[in-house]
Amino acid sequence: MTTPPPTVAEALRRLMAEDTADIPARDVRLLLAHAMGVDQGRLTIMARDPLAHGVFDRAQQLCHQRSLGTPVSHLRGYRDFYGRRFTVNDKVLDPRPETEALIALALRQPFASVLDLGTGSGCILITLLAECPAATGLATDLSPEALAVAKANARALQVLPRARFLVSDWLMGVSGSFDLIVSNPPYIALSEMPGLSADVLQEPRMALTDEADGLSAYRLIARDAPAHLTPGGWLMVEIGPTQGAAVSALFQAAGLDQVCVERDLDGRDRVVLGQKPN
Repeated sequence: MTTPPPTVAEALRRLMAEDTADIPARDVRLLLAHAMGVDQGRLTIMARDPLAHGVFDRAQQLCHQRSLGTPVSHLRGYRDFYGRRFTVNDKVLDPRPETEALIALALRQPFASVLDLGTGSGCILITLLAECPAATGLATDLSPEALAVAKANARALQVLPRARFLVSDWLMGVSGSFDLIVSNPPYIALSEMPGLSADVLQEPRMALTDEADGLSAYRLIARDAPAHLTPGGWLMVEIGPTQGAAVSALFQAAGLDQVCVERDLDGRDRVVLGQKPN
């Protein structure tokens, strides 16, 4: 006699009791919902519904992969950021909520053109273009694979006609001037890498660390970006929570005005910004 499939509630209990019980309950819910093809907010109202054939086995596989350190976003193939869904994989850094602080600050300033350095998934550039329908932008990345993900996201989120993509080592190969230059560069020092969680370590290493003190990219950006800013344009970069003073000093040495450090919603230093003098 064939065993009937478990209900949603039974599946959750079983998944949380198995060998994968060391992963957060929220991740179990997200992965079960993904296997079911529904939003995880519907699990409660569907608690008594039986799962379709094969769904529980799929959820078990996903939870097992999560227990081995694979990020939830890689298992689902997407990450939500600033109200939009971005495709992600192991070629790009996972968009994170902290980066939304950079978006919020950038949107306070008017801009018609934006340059995103080290774009990864494209979440920064694409969000800014989606929020400012008249703006155009250029995204650079050293990884062609990352740019392919970013371009696919731009197409899916309908900003592709206004976005260009360039394989480039920071500003090498970039021409022209921009009202706004933004970046979330690798800011983790080599000495900090052993302390990262297993799922973070599965992301592209070149997007995490400069293999040095965590400030290499900021030195290059502070040196080269001002020449590509229009008068009165802004340079804004995401930073690690201990890097505010060091990056601010680089911006000031580069001749930028109104240099300041802004915090994220958790109260940690998150963005350094400065303006090119008129």
